[in-house]
Amino acid sequence: MNFVLHGSSVSSGITIGRAHLVSSARLEVAHYEIPASAVPGEIFRFDAAIVRAKQELAQLEHQIPSDAPAEFGAFLQLHRMILDDSSLSHAPRDIIRAQRCNAEWALVQQMETLGEQFERIEDPYLRERSADMQQVVERVLKALIGDKAQPEPPRAEEHKLIVVAHDLSPADMLLFKRHEYGGFVTDVGGVTSHTAILARSLNIPALVGLHHARHMIREGEMLVVDGIQGVLVVNPDPLVLAEYRLRQSQHELERKKLGRLKSTPAATLDGTAIELLANIELPQDLEQVHDAGAEGIGLFRTEFLFMNRRDQPGEDEQFEAYREVARRMRAKPVVIRTLDIGADKALDGHVESMPNPALGLRAIRYCLSEPHVFLVQLRAILRASHHGQVRILLPMVAHVHEVDQALAFVRQAKGQLDARGVPYDPRVQVGGMIEIPAAALALPMFMKRLDFLSLGTNDLIQYTLAIDRTDDAVAHLYDPLHPAVLQLVAHVIHAANRGRTPIAVCGEMAGELALTRLLLGFGLRSFSMHPAQLLAVKERVLRTELAAVQGAAQKILRSSDPAKTRELLARLNA
Repeated sequence: MNFVLHGSSVSSGITIGRAHLVSSARLEVAHYEIPASAVPGEIFRFDAAIVRAKQELAQLEHQIPSDAPAEFGAFLQLHRMILDDSSLSHAPRDIIRAQRCNAEWALVQQMETLGEQFERIEDPYLRERSADMQQVVERVLKALIGDKAQPEPPRAEEHKLIVVAHDLSPADMLLFKRHEYGGFVTDVGGVTSHTAILARSLNIPALVGLHHARHMIREGEMLVVDGIQGVLVVNPDPLVLAEYRLRQSQHELERKKLGRLKSTPAATLDGTAIELLANIELPQDLEQVHDAGAEGIGLFRTEFLFMNRRDQPGEDEQFEAYREVARRMRAKPVVIRTLDIGADKALDGHVESMPNPALGLRAIRYCLSEPHVFLVQLRAILRASHHGQVRILLPMVAHVHEVDQALAFVRQAKGQLDARGVPYDPRVQVGGMIEIPAAALALPMFMKRLDFLSLGTNDLIQYTLAIDRTDDAVAHLYDPLHPAVLQLVAHVIHAANRGRTPIAVCGEMAGELALTRLLLGFGLRSFSMHPAQLLAVKERVLRTELAAVQGAAQKILRSSDPAKTRELLARLNA
């Protein structure tokens, strides 16, 4: 059966391939059908894994030191109780029989069912036990995988596979950086969630907010992901498939044309130089940065070094990552943001669940509450500054005392390196991210203390409009063209320029082609975006005359009618 689903595009382009269903489990799990004769053996594998997981917990209980807190034993007992519950230890057997699927897949399907039940529990304590259930599932999955190497079914090359999931966390997306999938689609998520941001860094077509794709699509079905129109076509007929193959070729041709601009200096028609920087998550992203001809790294999101692991990276490990980026960028600037954890970016075992994570202990608040973690990272960044033009960026500043405390930690880290005789750049610049309306409205007090500013439009829009940008239920209300948002963005750029404080926009607005001329008209001269967006923005800059866009930008700024604003923006980009 062929049908079409509509979602929100988070990464442009068109890809055609076969569906590859994945679960939300932290371990990657294969899904394959087994013959009826193999069902008893698969159930035996599952039962053996349950037994092994129980044995591991029993051994851990015997190893608890006598002076350990009582919570250790209680934690293990809770996990044993979850393992003993029939909903986890017996229900997957029925799934194996009914679907004739492998044990790993059956277990994860049951985990997702139980997870949905936990979400409906009103009591917050009981609701949070969902995390314990997932940890138990991971233990059983490890026992299954250790018991027998998973027989991967014959399948197409990875670049022809399209990942289909209910949801994917930023940590899950990091795992995809190790693969070469053709695209991905999810039922939930917003276009500016950190998952979507990472999807753009993969430079593959992607859609979010499809709602029912995960349950309506079967493994191996032919899919067309249209990241230009925000459409997913399932089992397209030959005529539709031929049309999309033609569109795909045309899109690839346009991308190749843009590649010719790699070494062209970014400047407007009237000769004003514009700085185009790149955002990265990991050092391996640098290949894309060089391919796009970026003038530096405007945002290194260091939190992704901390994900998908139980321990935190030490000073030397972080230093090696930062040094690699600084060296490979040579004399070009590298802005390294300190740990911005919280909200939809969680660390395994280090960030507790909060009633409202977006407004809780995250970013600079988390760093200041964990001085040891903060100082380790600051020392690593400072050490890397000896090998390139490194700058430090403080995320989510809202109060002067946060900046003052952070600068005091920077001085302390310098003192610790001095005591060890470790070299660093003593003049390393420290900047702050303006992504909270309070910071945007009280800009002068930050400009007095910081060397540069970076405007984070994703969170600025989220906090200004009171919209959770990870929630597709309100995604349609997320509007960069809302008059309040435009007023704040224009105000910050103007105030920074007037105070001669360097400022860049590093949020998704920087890479939004329709907003390039508007931001230029506001006075922005430094953009930082994903490498995949950079050449298209450069082409728009090269075809822009500042004198022409400045007046149009002011008209848009004065407009309070959404329809009129979009009409004026369309004229600006004509």
